Amino acid sequence: MSRWTVVITEPEYLKAKEIFAASAELTPVVVAPPEAEVARAVRAHGAQAVILGVEHYVDALYSALPRGGVIARFGVGHDGIDKAKATAAGLLVTNTPGVLEDAVAEHTLALLLGACRHLASFVRSMDQRRWAPAPGIELRGRCLAVVGCGAIGRRVARTAALGFGMTVVGVEPQSAAAAELRRDWGVQRLTADLGDAVRTADVVSLHLPSTAATRHLINAQALAQMLPSAILINTARGAVIDEVALYDALVGGRLAAAALDVFEAEPYVPRQPDKDLRLLPNVLLTPHVSSSTREACARVATACIANLRSASAEHYEAMSLLNPDVLRQAH
Repeated sequence: MSRWTVVITEPEYLKAKEIFAASAELTPVVVAPPEAEVARAVRAHGAQAVILGVEHYVDALYSALPRGGVIARFGVGHDGIDKAKATAAGLLVTNTPGVLEDAVAEHTLALLLGACRHLASFVRSMDQRRWAPAPGIELRGRCLAVVGCGAIGRRVARTAALGFGMTVVGVEPQSAAAAELRRDWGVQRLTADLGDAVRTADVVSLHLPSTAATRHLINAQALAQMLPSAILINTARGAVIDEVALYDALVGGRLAAAALDVFEAEPYVPRQPDKDLRLLPNVLLTPHVSSSTREACARVATACIANLRSASAEHYEAMSLLNPDVLRQAH
């Protein structure tokens, strides 16, 4: 790979500074995440590629990069990148699958345990010098609905079943992997019907991509199907949940608790000012950090560099390419 000038958004650079700084193949230019800043830096430095976080890029970026350039997502989810615009501009879009699953699954389980043991309210009360004990719940024998049985959902299911002794129901439209899910991942029952799974679940954990089909999948109707004693966990994408409906369910006693790492707007801003999830004692929130372990970030950075190396060598088959149609165009 010839040395490439690569614009990297600052949060992503800081997550794996040692990896990026040590690369003999990159000249990194570190900028703030807004699209205008990224596009300006690309033009000013003649960058051939960008490495981006979860922000949405809708316009200026696609005309700033040269044809054959690379938009590399630092992570797996890619709903912030317009693949059609990138393809029209002759840009290769990549992500880094297969490197974050353990980190996200572990954080999901941390949120699960935290919600069961009221950690959010305990931290608040202790910070306020108040002694406010309350009983939690044990997980053994309880039912977990894993909504989306991909690589992360499977890991959550296996730990819940084999480690915590939970009964696991998988919500998955593709039934071809049913035997494997039962044999290797602890999923006792598989269904394609969300309502069928959540009606008896003590915990519902979401592991779905953000698409038009999954937007607000967990809405007022879905929440009404859940047990009032249930706990909802989301380490997938914020758009999967209607946060106003969630707030109403939590305040109205129709849902016991929620633990969220992702939000409709990030940094989190309530969709309605008077319905702020941060003010509720039965909500545990973290700032989209489920994949942010030192180990995972190092793997992601290494995978980003590998994608750029493959692009430079025109070894497109080795890339985690999200818009393969771009290869039909001349670079």
